[in-house]
Amino acid sequence: MTDNPPSPADSPDAHAFLSGVTESRPGDGLADLSWLRAMAHRVQDDRETFLSWLEEILRDEESVRAAAKRSYWHPNGFAKMVLHSSADFRIRLHVWPSSEKPSRGESNPHSHRWEFASTIIAGEGMHMVEYNETGEGGKPHDRYRYGADPADPAALLADGEARLKVVKSPHVRRGEVYSCDTGIVHTVRPIDAGLTATVVIQGTHRTPTTVVYCEPGQTDDQPNGDLTEHDFRMLVGAVVRAFGNASVENASFENASFENGASSCR
Repeated sequence: MTDNPPSPADSPDAHAFLSGVTESRPGDGLADLSWLRAMAHRVQDDRETFLSWLEEILRDEESVRAAAKRSYWHPNGFAKMVLHSSADFRIRLHVWPSSEKPSRGESNPHSHRWEFASTIIAGEGMHMVEYNETGEGGKPHDRYRYGADPADPAALLADGEARLKVVKSPHVRRGEVYSCDTGIVHTVRPIDAGLTATVVIQGTHRTPTTVVYCEPGQTDDQPNGDLTEHDFRMLVGAVVRAFGNASVENASFENASFENGASSCR
């Protein structure tokens, strides 16, 4: 979760999708949750332009090299790729490759230092569970703080114990948008074992630290894995094919629905 050199969103040569997102920023430059949600919807509403941007990144060796440097493998086996990074927002692509059984995802309850909105562009969708701390009932956890150690911002520092209760369990399906502010504590995992991908529109840091909960005897302090340029190409290429196929299927369905509706009016 380190800061990275910005992507050239304001360049005159920037792709139409990226320049459109950049130009739509609020006048005060504040990437608030409503704007983040609108940009996540933009991915779905303008699929062809978004797909064209991904394809342009794949064609450019320097773009692939820079994006791969900003990206990594999560210890639970999925990739977090940063497609664009600027002072006020990031565009990330999270990919869970196909596997024999569904991934654990991000299985430790946690919050975020930033607000974000995400949308599912490949796979069945994501299962979220949201939690609150409670004085009675719930399940015991050890609490940790991420970002609290100035000497090692990536370290998890023990912060006592807490009991967590489930307050909501939303399923977010392909094509839908999920948003999250800094106060939400949740877990995230794919619904099935097939290729699953989400686009995350992330705002700026709102808080200096975030919280991570682990069941007693467990830890979330595991190293991330390096993501190679080859990994990046393979994963983004698979997502392009999956999202492109979904776009064709949706267009076919919409045309069939229109034709059926037209014939019923005759």
